[in-house]
Amino acid sequence: MISTKGRYAIRVMIDLAENKDKGLIPLKDISERQDISKKYLEIIVKSLVTANMVDSTSGKGGGYRLNRDPENYTIGEIIETAEGPLAPVACLADKSYKCKRKGKCKTLPMWQEYNDLIHDFFYSKKLSDLL
Repeated sequence: MISTKGRYAIRVMIDLAENKDKGLIPLKDISERQDISKKYLEIIVKSLVTANMVDSTSGKGGGYRLNRDPENYTIGEIIETAEGPLAPVACLADKSYKCKRKGKCKTLPMWQEYNDLIHDFFYSKKLSDLL
């Protein structure tokens, strides 16, 4: 299940895309438009900045902005930046995960197929598709 963190990250990115011609967007403006607490948005936006998906400037006149065009962001990368891997099971989420049943697991092909569906769906959707 995708939590509020992932859903709100998408809403933040949509807001920044819709307001990209206004320069740097203060977090309080996003908070008011999206009806999300500023405190929670600080956590979400920090992960987007760390992942180099948005630029930030602090101080008077500061705020946030996209550093790419909306068509150059996938919904999958936004969700995974906020949430972590979309994989349904640990052995697919973490490549270094050592599962002692990997060679004989009867369910792994099913989980892999499901993982591929999720990945392909969210990575085929662009931020620009939601504008």
